[in-house]
Amino acid sequence: MSHAVYRTIQGQTWDQIAKLVYQDETKAGILMEQNPELISIFIFSDGVLVKIPSLEIGSCVELPPWRR
Repeated sequence: MSHAVYRTIQGQTWDQIAKLVYQDETKAGILMEQNPELISIFIFSDGVLVKIPSLEIGSCVELPPWRR
């Protein structure tokens, strides 16, 4: 899985970063999984580098059984 890097702004949280990069704050868990060294941070200081993995198309959508 390839990834980009995002430099945080003072006061940002995981869900805010996910909303910014994926347009979906519920993807914060993906960011946290890819950045275990940062997992203890709740509110970021300025300039922290966060790995942003690219998402595979279709990998994020859970279809109901009748649409599979």
